[in-house]
Amino acid sequence: MTAHAEGDRPGDASHVYDNVTCPFCGLLCDDLQITRTGSTLKVSNGCPRATAGFQRPLPPAKPLVREKEATFEEAVRTAAELIRGAKLPLYGGMASDVAGARAVLSIADRTCGVVDHALSEGQYRNFRVVQTSGWIMSTLTETRNRADLILIVGTDVHKLHGRFFDRIVTPAQSMFEGVANKRTVIFIGEGLDTSAATGPRIDEVITLPVGKDRIPEVLAAISGLVRGHAIPSPEAPAAAPAKRSGILSSLLPGRTSAATAAPEVAGVPYSAIEAVAEKCKKAKYGVVVWAPPALSMPQADLTVHMMTEIVRELNLTTRFAGLSLGGNEGAPSAASTCTWQTGYPLRVSFANGTPEYDSYRYNVSRMLTDGEGDMLLWVASIGTDIGLPQTSVPTIVLGTPGVRMAQPPTVYIPVGTPGIDHTGQMVRCDNVVSLPMQNLGRSQLPSAANVLAAIQAAL
Repeated sequence: MTAHAEGDRPGDASHVYDNVTCPFCGLLCDDLQITRTGSTLKVSNGCPRATAGFQRPLPPAKPLVREKEATFEEAVRTAAELIRGAKLPLYGGMASDVAGARAVLSIADRTCGVVDHALSEGQYRNFRVVQTSGWIMSTLTETRNRADLILIVGTDVHKLHGRFFDRIVTPAQSMFEGVANKRTVIFIGEGLDTSAATGPRIDEVITLPVGKDRIPEVLAAISGLVRGHAIPSPEAPAAAPAKRSGILSSLLPGRTSAATAAPEVAGVPYSAIEAVAEKCKKAKYGVVVWAPPALSMPQADLTVHMMTEIVRELNLTTRFAGLSLGGNEGAPSAASTCTWQTGYPLRVSFANGTPEYDSYRYNVSRMLTDGEGDMLLWVASIGTDIGLPQTSVPTIVLGTPGVRMAQPPTVYIPVGTPGIDHTGQMVRCDNVVSLPMQNLGRSQLPSAANVLAAIQAAL
């Protein structure tokens, strides 16, 4: 097997690929058209992230062992020796497709290692909620076809997922005529890009500008209002004990006195928050949208929990659901595959011979910081931004050429990108479908799965 970055047929005439799935964000948009000439790709439609990913020049790359050029076989043999000599090997990054995730789990099982994805910290802002209370979720397709109100919380969706609005929020047509022909879009957060919320499908755009660290206060106010509770003013005198009938009437929606309402919450006028709560209650199919990586406030999982509780309460009288975005660098593929294979989410150890799950103990980032583990194998086959972290242990990197690394690895083997250099499947951010990835013939670089299989065979 060889590993190089030159085009598979240099000098070829242009070849056009239709309905290409983009691997560079969790939306996995599958309607791109790509033109390849030699090893150069051109995107005729797609967001800036997709364009940058597909059109990134692929630098020449060869396997390296201790910073010296080596053959593929030498690099594989050295990698196997490092793994074989480790007492607790760590397997991180995991930026690959489903086959790559399966291969990481297979070699970790064989060598009693620990597996984790580079972006799992963001995922755990969701996982903790699923594990403790559950949730009611929508999908990209359901949101596109049914939602008449979309509430975006603390997330600059247009920046993170450039085609979310044109594919999901503002498409000219939906599957069901007369359903959600007009929709309201509400943004909660400061400095969010609202420019894409335009077009004939958009009825109203509302923004509640609030700092990220104070978003939970606004959500708490909305949560109280959808339950029919008043928000007392700090200046209002304590109310006298009420009779049972008075207490019940005070909890009913629409009975709050303006005189006793707080004038603002986290700098947002109370009247604006009340109006948002009323729109949520009147929606026929509302969706709360967030991306876990964007929720960088302390205890972000509690913010997600608050959103899911609002959804739960609204479902008593209407239809409401959540929609989590994010999922870049193949994170949903890694998490889903880990669950299929082990029954657990990411952060699983095979050190005892069987899968053992612990979200704190088996956080590979923490383990490296605290000096746990004595070898790291890092997979970064999609983008260039989650390259090898700083560490003192021997390292093996299976990475796309040009991937950023904090230090030279002990062994480097260049690998292809799923959906460009080889076929595969990846799981979308809503975790309901896996989409096929085409081989666009950019290079003859091997897949991460094939390289991991070769390393495992050499053990």
